[in-house]
Amino acid sequence: MLKKDLILRNPLRQMGYEDDDIIPAGGFGAVLARAGVGKTALLVQFALNTMLRGKRVLHVGLHDPVNKVDLWYRELFRHLAVQYQVGQIRTLWEEILPLRFIMTFKVEGFSVPRLRERLNDLTAQGIFYPDTIIMDGLIFDDSSQSALAEMKSMIEELSLRAWFTVHVHRQVRADADGIPKPLLPADDLFDVALLLVTEGNEMHIRDLKSERAPSPHPVLILDPATMLIKENVAVAS
Repeated sequence: MLKKDLILRNPLRQMGYEDDDIIPAGGFGAVLARAGVGKTALLVQFALNTMLRGKRVLHVGLHDPVNKVDLWYRELFRHLAVQYQVGQIRTLWEEILPLRFIMTFKVEGFSVPRLRERLNDLTAQGIFYPDTIIMDGLIFDDSSQSALAEMKSMIEELSLRAWFTVHVHRQVRADADGIPKPLLPADDLFDVALLLVTEGNEMHIRDLKSERAPSPHPVLILDPATMLIKENVAVAS
């Protein structure tokens, strides 16, 4: 299967978004779930789709070292290739790999100015110019609001897109619109909020923002074995 076919068969198209990026330039997207449910895996799948479309992804990790993040990408890409029976997987992987750059921080050492500084170093030297930033591990609480506001300004200024993982505790309640508490203070900054929930033996991907609209997007299903979104499998929200 050619790279173009992989792009066209992107299961995220089933969610109802016309743009494969889902979020607009300058926009924020969030993937919310309990620990170990699949937040990082879903964002890596978004990143791989972005890379297959020839766009660059900066993956910023606040917990895992570079080699562990790289392993996520390799494993998800391998599962993707097997699922769609892609030949010459090594050749395709080597083709898209330059479109990804992994940057890590310790949680206590992260700040938006430091991220901006390191990003400026990359672009000034012609090393890497991202189109999308994956933020994995930022803590969402009252103290993170200023950092998110700074991040929003930077993303808008540079016309980038940013995806965040948001950790949700099992006992955390949602507001009347279904938005879990950790995201509530910054809800207005986000264009898309996807919640991963376990339903029996299945893992459902709910689009919290679209559920407020008259025609909500369908709920997709994540395969717990491969951590890939199942193709042509969706349920009503």
